[in-house]
Amino acid sequence: MNIILAITGLILCFTSIVLIEKFFGKEGLYVWISTATIIANIIVCKTIEIGGLTTTLGNIMFASNYLATDILSEKYGSKYSYKAINNALVSTIVFLVTTQFCLLFVPGPTDIAQNSMEVLFSINLRVSISSLAMFYISNKADIYLFDRLRKKYPNKLWLRNNFSTIISNCLENYFFAILAFIGLYDLKTVLIIATTGSIIEIFVALLDTPFLYLSKYKIKTKEKDY
Repeated sequence: MNIILAITGLILCFTSIVLIEKFFGKEGLYVWISTATIIANIIVCKTIEIGGLTTTLGNIMFASNYLATDILSEKYGSKYSYKAINNALVSTIVFLVTTQFCLLFVPGPTDIAQNSMEVLFSINLRVSISSLAMFYISNKADIYLFDRLRKKYPNKLWLRNNFSTIISNCLENYFFAILAFIGLYDLKTVLIIATTGSIIEIFVALLDTPFLYLSKYKIKTKEKDY
């Protein structure tokens, strides 16, 4: 069941990105990246099993940002991708600070949300900082690699898309696991967590390639200067 839901979710997610860019342009992708990052930080609390691999539910939303920034870089330029990631970083920081501030309020006698909010929004500072840092660094690395490969191999969209995304995903998973969990778990467990996340996100990266082509060529027929 989880496999079917995951594949369906991926298709819907990637299709939404293509349609949002078609109707709203780069501004739509700015909104997607910021929104997806915040959503991912909420649903990452839930762990699931897919094909015998244990992972967090936030991986799909986190991975969707790579497709969104690749579309921005391919069609508008890397400077817009960097801007989108900077916007997402600020949005996520605001989200984290706001939710923590909300938890400080003493709930009223009729309140029914406080306990659930504490479970969902109570954060481990080390994990949160590690997650934010690796989100920012890995997405910047993806944009940089994509741009360099575009200049070197202008006719190999599949190469720059997959290479930059896979390298960046692995960078994010391994460094996040080390920064967040080393000392809490033994090294073997930390590496298993990182490897599992990387395997799933590599699969996601391969699946997003057709959607990047779809986005590119739908616009190419309309924009003569591309």
